Amino acid sequence: MESSYGICRVAIAPIRADASDRSEIFTQLLFGDAFEILERQEKWARIRTLYEDYEGWIDPKQLTAISAEEFKSWPEQKWIVGLDRLPKVIKSNGEEIFLVPGCTLPNFKDLRLEFGGESYKFDGEAILPDPSKFSSELESACKFYLNAPYLWGGRTPWGIDCSGLTQLVFKQFGIKILRDAAQQATQGETVDFLASAKPGDLAFFDNAEGKIIHVGILLSTDRIIHASGRVKIDPIDNQGIYSEELGKHSHQLRIIKRFV
Repeated sequence: MESSYGICRVAIAPIRADASDRSEIFTQLLFGDAFEILERQEKWARIRTLYEDYEGWIDPKQLTAISAEEFKSWPEQKWIVGLDRLPKVIKSNGEEIFLVPGCTLPNFKDLRLEFGGESYKFDGEAILPDPSKFSSELESACKFYLNAPYLWGGRTPWGIDCSGLTQLVFKQFGIKILRDAAQQATQGETVDFLASAKPGDLAFFDNAEGKIIHVGILLSTDRIIHASGRVKIDPIDNQGIYSEELGKHSHQLRIIKRFV
C-alpha cells in the first residue's frame, strides 16, 4: 500500500492549481516540508501541506514517502535553515542539494538529518527559531530578502511574493502564519492606528472591491518592506504605501495586525 504522506526531497517544488506543468503555481514546497497525499494520478499527486493546510498538485518524483508515525511527529521538527546564502545537504552518494532559508531539517543532530529512510549531511547555518529574538533581529531578517524578484507563489530569495515574504520571515522566529495575504489578515490582533504600530506588525492592503490583495512588514510607523516587483522598502502613511519610483500611492491601507 502506498504511503499517504510525503516530504519534499528537492530544494523547491511548485504546488500547482491543476495536474499540469502548465498550470498556475499557487505556492512552493521547500525541502523538508511535510504533506498529506489526498489523491494520486500517474504523473501527479494532490496534497495538503502540514504547515498551512494548503492544497494543490505536485510531481511525485519530488517527494519521499514517509510513514503516518513520521508525519504525526513532524510538528516536533523545529530545526530549519537560517538566513544562509549557500546552505546545502549532501546525500550518502555524494550528491548535493542546495537549499534556501526556511527549509526544515528533519531529525537534525550533529549536522546530519534523515527522513523516509534517507540520510543527509548538512552544510550551512541551522537554527532553532526563537520568538524572543523577533524584535531585535526582525529588520536584518527582512533585509536578507531585499531585491529578491517578485514571483507569484514564490517562497525563496530567488523569487518571492508578498505573503511568502511575511510567512518566511516569521518562520525564522518560529511564528507560524498562513500562506496568503487574505488568510494572514484573519490572524493576529488588530492595531487601530498606524501611529500605534510596532516593527513587525503586518499591514494589509485592499483593492477597490475591498479584497485583501497585498501585505508587508512594518519596520516603523513610516517604513514598510514588501514584495512588489521586487522586495523593497517604501514609505507608508495612513493612506497606504507611497511608491517613490512611481511618485504616487501604490497600495491602499486596509488593516494592521500584530502577531508578537
